[in-house]
Amino acid sequence: MNHRLKKVVLASNNAGKLTEFRALLAPLQIEVIAQQELNIPAAEEPFETFIENALAKARQASLLSGLPSLADDSGICVNALQGRPGIHSARFSGSDATDESNNQYLLDLLKNEPQRGAKYVCALVLIRYPKDPEPIIAQASWMGEVIDTPKGSHGFGYDPYFYLPTYSKTAAELDPSMKNQISHRALAMQELLLKMSHEY
Repeated sequence: MNHRLKKVVLASNNAGKLTEFRALLAPLQIEVIAQQELNIPAAEEPFETFIENALAKARQASLLSGLPSLADDSGICVNALQGRPGIHSARFSGSDATDESNNQYLLDLLKNEPQRGAKYVCALVLIRYPKDPEPIIAQASWMGEVIDTPKGSHGFGYDPYFYLPTYSKTAAELDPSMKNQISHRALAMQELLLKMSHEY
């Protein structure tokens, strides 16, 4: 790696992620371009791990743009369900899944399960070019447990049911600025930035 990285393509169509990544990479004077600005379609995610899927997204974005790329893959892993929904978190209840249907399906599966430990996981991958043999990879977890009654109005996905004993709140009850400091994505970003500071 070298210190000449000036711009990257974000392999995501999520506007919130784009804003977040732009702010985080600004101190390194790295411009972040959304893949949709370059008409790059969403990549297939055929793998069983967050890192492999993030790498697939990053490689496609770099291949189709000719630029370095950054990608993430994330989801919730429930201990009692052997890590499910995991990489399938967004479509856990089916191809037409909504946050509501995903959460209800999760609760149905945990109906008679006393052990509710879970974690959010985020994997980030940065590559210089499509076949980069040295991707910078960061992965982080956010520990919590699944509760039956939703609480809070912030966040999205499983946040209203993801309880954080340390804070006595769900992820959806946290102020967004606080969540952006302690969440799985925030922790993964911190690790990625640290690794990038040594490379770039």
